[in-house]
Amino acid sequence: MSKVRVPRRSISYRDHGVVIEIAPDYQQLAERADATIWRIVADYPKAAHLYERLVQDPRLDACWDLANYMAVYKLNYNDHGPVHARVATAAAMQMMALLRQHAIPFDVVSSGAGDVDDAFLVVLAAEMLHDIGNMIHRVGHIEYGVMLAAQLLPRWLPEIYPDPEQEQLIAGFILSCIASHDGSPPPLTVEASVVAIADGTDMTKGRGRAAFDLGKVDIHSVSALAVDEVEIRDGGDLPIEIVVYLSNSAGIFQVQEILARKVVVTPLRDQVRIVVRARPETPLADQRIVQRVVFENGRFQVARDDR
Repeated sequence: MSKVRVPRRSISYRDHGVVIEIAPDYQQLAERADATIWRIVADYPKAAHLYERLVQDPRLDACWDLANYMAVYKLNYNDHGPVHARVATAAAMQMMALLRQHAIPFDVVSSGAGDVDDAFLVVLAAEMLHDIGNMIHRVGHIEYGVMLAAQLLPRWLPEIYPDPEQEQLIAGFILSCIASHDGSPPPLTVEASVVAIADGTDMTKGRGRAAFDLGKVDIHSVSALAVDEVEIRDGGDLPIEIVVYLSNSAGIFQVQEILARKVVVTPLRDQVRIVVRARPETPLADQRIVQRVVFENGRFQVARDDR
């Protein structure tokens, strides 16, 4: 099976009139994420086959690009496109591997709907598709995402699941994950829990750069620039430990309001530890993110001169 890598794009790219800006360090993170996904799904042929199909599908590319345009350029939100999809999926695959090592049962297996490979496929598909509803609108994006995913899944699942009953069961698990990826309603399955938590781990400064540069200056954008790196590793006594490295203490907002909020509403809340650490390069002072801010035209903006 051939491996499809993330296209190397410059800081900006244009597809059929939709213009997307990507921070260079975030693009590099996406390339590392793609390699992580391939490394893990190499042991799960059904999940690997689906990943190859997803990253090659032009309709899904269109969904990602338009979702990103609506989120970033119309609303000044963080990235919600193909890079975010890959970064979050890599985190989800790492978490699934750790849960399996610690013998945490998956609901796809416990319910009889499939095996471990099917559980990995469910999480991979849901994470890759979870934000496409933003192409319609941010308000209601979860419901739109479920609707759009339900239309797209028949493009890929029948070739993996010739039994229509199992195909429908797997599709149901995927849609359930998408429906609860924001934590409201709370995830009901281990697979949905992984999708929600992994989504929350994509909080680094590369993802938040575009919104900040477009003039969004608030606790969301400033705190996003304070997160240097997120590491997912074996927690020893717990299956999953998520380490968040900050260059500025403002980043604790991202951890508390985005990541921790999702963890506590999932069935995995007792299986995940979050550790926040300041970078050793700045032991005596926080790195300055905002030098001067001006409230003008109805919003706070970074001052570009000495007015």
